[in-house]
Amino acid sequence: MTGMVYLIGAGPGDVKLITVKGRECIEKADVIVYDYLADAHLLEWARPDAELIYAGKQCKDHTMHQWEINELLVQKGKEGKVVARLKGGDPLVFGRGGEEAMALGEAGVPFEFVPGVTSPIAAPAYAGIPVTQRAMATSFAVVTGHEDPTKAVSGIHWEGLATAVDTLCFVMGVGNLPTIAEKLMAHGRPASTPVALVRWGTKTIQEVLVSTLEHVVEDVEKAQLKAPAIIVVGDVVNLREKLQWFDNKPLFGKTIVVTRARSQASAFREKLAAQGANVVEAAAIKTSPLELFDEDRRIINNTKQYQCIVFTSGEGVRYFFDALYKEGKDTRALGNSKVAAIGCATARELQKYGIVPDIIPADYKAESAVEALEEELKAGDSVLLIQPKVARDVIPRSLRHHDIDVDILRLYETTQDTSQQEALVNALTEGSVDYITFTSSSTVTNTIQLLGDDALKLLGNTKIACIGPITAATAMSAGLKPAVISDVYTTDGLVNAIIKDI
Repeated sequence: MTGMVYLIGAGPGDVKLITVKGRECIEKADVIVYDYLADAHLLEWARPDAELIYAGKQCKDHTMHQWEINELLVQKGKEGKVVARLKGGDPLVFGRGGEEAMALGEAGVPFEFVPGVTSPIAAPAYAGIPVTQRAMATSFAVVTGHEDPTKAVSGIHWEGLATAVDTLCFVMGVGNLPTIAEKLMAHGRPASTPVALVRWGTKTIQEVLVSTLEHVVEDVEKAQLKAPAIIVVGDVVNLREKLQWFDNKPLFGKTIVVTRARSQASAFREKLAAQGANVVEAAAIKTSPLELFDEDRRIINNTKQYQCIVFTSGEGVRYFFDALYKEGKDTRALGNSKVAAIGCATARELQKYGIVPDIIPADYKAESAVEALEEELKAGDSVLLIQPKVARDVIPRSLRHHDIDVDILRLYETTQDTSQQEALVNALTEGSVDYITFTSSSTVTNTIQLLGDDALKLLGNTKIACIGPITAATAMSAGLKPAVISDVYTTDGLVNAIIKDI
């Protein structure tokens, strides 16, 4: 059986700019072949069993030659696989998608083009530069800045481009910038024509340099601006002064490390990125389910006996319902028990299962939870507390002090995640990190352990941002000095606290 190859435009860099169809193809693919310019976060949508193959090509550094990529796509297609071929931008705008399609067609392998948002338009837009503008630019052209080296004669008609097109967008042209500027001026483009280079356009590490044809080569050398970048030539560049928006975001240009578990990191990452931050994910912890024993199963099968069930985290909610479903039960098993959620994130997770918590403490500390619970419970009542393997004993100890029975169901454990150790050390060593965030005491403890003897030295040159006083106290006891402590104990609160600190 012959498979199907989707030649997908992965967009210009911002992961959210991929099309709906592009994402659907990633989600169903057996094999994903991805490029240097395709954001790695796109792979988070891949099936767990999908085969991931990197085929990135940079200047003079090719993981695979084009003919090898063609053969790979044909091979996987003939194996009956559904293949998602991810290419930066649009596959047919200097993406060599046509060449790959021809190879597939000649081999009898079905294929489809999935157009993408192309960088020659998107990158200028994120820099506040429209490629067309009424009464200013009524035409634009996308031009390669790096022609096929085997061609005997250039296919670029400089005399026409220089004067007949209002806006010129060059791709892959940074290395040939001197030639581009020289050719345009030699064929009639004024030396004073505005020029912009947009590096890593649409990503939170975007850089923009504005100059003129006459001075752009010198300015780029001074700024040491490297590829990949889109070169925009034309009067529309001047509109950036009024239209720039992306680099006006409050956290733009700030590099922020997220240390929370991967299962939680993506939502926090998106919140920071939405404010312009360059986010480095370096999960210090991971969660995993604990083995259930007979007593645990007895509790799960008798949840109706409790006057209140208390969830202290979103993970606890997920692991609880996983265990409940495995026992052949659903939310009806909770009966008339009241449900308490410590924190808004926990409450939101419960709502995914159709449960609106009866009790949500105004403050997300265990001490505040005890006060809220004591108002709803009386002596002799029974409470089920869902916790990780290691947790503070404030809630059970305080409730028992008031003659309230407490059973604890420990469903998961939080352990150290070493998979991102190298990325974290490199980021801190380079000195490019502005903030490192801690969302719980366990993220502090495990990050310190992860960094080893050099922890305090590595963390000494970056600001420490903590959710709430409990996490901050753990950081201080480890020898750190928190610069930011959010008074709202959520990731939204932490983001806002960092913005205020800028």
